[in-house]
Amino acid sequence: MAILITGSTGTIGSQVLAHLQGRDIDIRALTRSPETAQLPSSVTPIRGDLADPDSLRAALDGVSTLFLLAPNVADELTQAMLALTVALEAGVKGIVYLSVFKGEAYADVPHFAGKHTVERMIEALDLPATILRPAYFIQNDLRQKDPLTKFSAYGAPIGSKGISMVDIRDIGEAAAIELLRREQAPVPLARETYELVGPDSLTGEAIAAIWSEALGRAIRYGGDDLTVMEQRMKAMLPAWHALDLRLMFGRYQTDGAVATTGDIAHLTKLLGRAPRSYATFAKDAAAQWAKG
Repeated sequence: MAILITGSTGTIGSQVLAHLQGRDIDIRALTRSPETAQLPSSVTPIRGDLADPDSLRAALDGVSTLFLLAPNVADELTQAMLALTVALEAGVKGIVYLSVFKGEAYADVPHFAGKHTVERMIEALDLPATILRPAYFIQNDLRQKDPLTKFSAYGAPIGSKGISMVDIRDIGEAAAIELLRREQAPVPLARETYELVGPDSLTGEAIAAIWSEALGRAIRYGGDDLTVMEQRMKAMLPAWHALDLRLMFGRYQTDGAVATTGDIAHLTKLLGRAPRSYATFAKDAAAQWAKG
């Protein structure tokens, strides 16, 4: 049998594939363009699209374990729910679903509320799934290179409540561990949930201080202006997506997204080590930027 990875060429899917490298297991990657997809040589590209249930039915032939990552699109919820339905009908014995940290609490943030609805479907149908709930990705802040290096400012308006950002490598590793556990089990396993978080509660000012040390000069926090952020996002993203992100950052500012000690301990047990820190990421990024 085989493991099928959706979102295989994206940020998280590529991390999952990297952590599955070297395993004596049939790994397949769902992609709309198998001819041009940049995948590890040991991975088999499979043509398909979550928006096309018939293509997913074909892609699930011979698959026993599914990594489900629905794209951040306007119909993300529909795609994810239909994918679960198709997987259930195909007899898939194990699912690893990428949800989001605080999905149940941020009811006004579309992509959070949608992922929580998918979790409710998994629970209601008693699907054999691991739910992974990642916090804000640390590597999103690679986009801060220009503000940091040109203007000595950290621009993400995350506020002062705190966020337990997670390294994408930890997400990929956690997903790979759970995919292998479910694939190798002789029978479907009970549901499991992990909060994928970092070890720190990070505020805008705290991250600015981390970058000050990493870059060797004073970095200031750019502030909490969400209107400006939305307008900037609209230059790169559809308007609905920019508003969705503004609402997310608004909840970060009012409520925060801080992991509990239990969340961190649970993830540490899964990984066999502590999750990676933001400070380590910043130090490594600064070193790479210095090299040009």
